[in-house]
Amino acid sequence: MTKKIALLFSGQGAQTVGMGKDLAAAYPVVADLFKQADDILGRSLSGIVWEGPDEELTKTGNCQPALYVHGLACLAALRQEIGDFPIAAAAGLSLGEFTAHAAAGTFDFATGLRIVEARGKLMQEACEATTGAMAAMIGGEENAVRDLAAEADVDVANLNSPGQIVLSGEAAKIALAVGLAKEHGIRRATVLNVAGAYHSRLMESAYLKLGEILQATKFNAPKFPVICNVDALPVSEEQKIRETLQQQVTGTVRWIESIEYLADHEKIEQYIELGPGGVLAGLVGRTRKGSAVISIADVESLRGAAMTKLE
Repeated sequence: MTKKIALLFSGQGAQTVGMGKDLAAAYPVVADLFKQADDILGRSLSGIVWEGPDEELTKTGNCQPALYVHGLACLAALRQEIGDFPIAAAAGLSLGEFTAHAAAGTFDFATGLRIVEARGKLMQEACEATTGAMAAMIGGEENAVRDLAAEADVDVANLNSPGQIVLSGEAAKIALAVGLAKEHGIRRATVLNVAGAYHSRLMESAYLKLGEILQATKFNAPKFPVICNVDALPVSEEQKIRETLQQQVTGTVRWIESIEYLADHEKIEQYIELGPGGVLAGLVGRTRKGSAVISIADVESLRGAAMTKLE
């Protein structure tokens, strides 16, 4: 392969019961990753991922490690199918940034899994201690959405793609933002089905406790550039990696700028989304029309990609 490739890893909300089960049946390396995860966590994460129920997988403390393992499992299966290949860069949406760092060797599989499980539990605790909500603003200019956020006293959580921005904060204030959206020229405002106010000031307790865990963890320099959510720039210095991974818990996910950086500075020619749902492929397509993106989530999509797009 001669194309410059970037890996993209899914964030919370993409999870689906059964993800990775067919990959584990077809690729021993995937089965081994899920077994390692069960052993490291001391519980059957694979059982929750493959059998559900959905409400159990959706819990933040489960779905974050589940998506982390699934993303790395997709990468391992891809390498099994086509051999090793050069990676020019990687990025991940929120939780996916941790998966991207694991893929780049910033930390090993076990270290990343423990961090991600702790992150999920801390964010769940923050959700339970607050009354938060999130809402997607569709079809509005960024400046207009920022003005709305300021008026309603909520935070800008995700800049996902042009015309798709997510706000986060206290539930009553999010309801106010939804009610005021049309006045700010926003076509549609929809409250999201999430447990709390991710990427907002309401995650402060998780921010502080995760920071302690990150400070106690050793990081390596990534083998290839990993674009951080909060700055939409690559990070390689150990302390800077710690800071950006901590800051994204309460900070804005700047996904539009991350994709633009990959396109303009890393000159990416092929994006590979590793995770369920194909959400990131859609965001890339809306940010940079005509971008070559393939999504790998299961055996069918993996083998289709191996045969056609990645020759």
